[in-house]
Amino acid sequence: MIAAQDCVTSALRELLHKQPLSTGKVRLAWDVTVGRSMARVTCASLSAEGVLAIQVTDAHWAREIYRSTGLITSRLNRLLGDGAVKKLAVTIHAPR
Repeated sequence: MIAAQDCVTSALRELLHKQPLSTGKVRLAWDVTVGRSMARVTCASLSAEGVLAIQVTDAHWAREIYRSTGLITSRLNRLLGDGAVKKLAVTIHAPR
């Protein structure tokens, strides 16, 4: 038996791999990778050099991202393509 989560991830991966790297593709992959709670308090963008710039609303979320860097990078690269994300750069940016 295959878990539903694995089926959805595999299908999403297939769809995303066929699309060119874009802001929308990165945002979708970020949201799927980190989940609704973290996606709501962060904003991520990917540079041409493979640096994922992540803005967070406070130090708590920055710590959570640093704690999960390996897992986040691995999941994003599965969705965006191997080696798409080489490094994470987190900055704290309080909402207005």
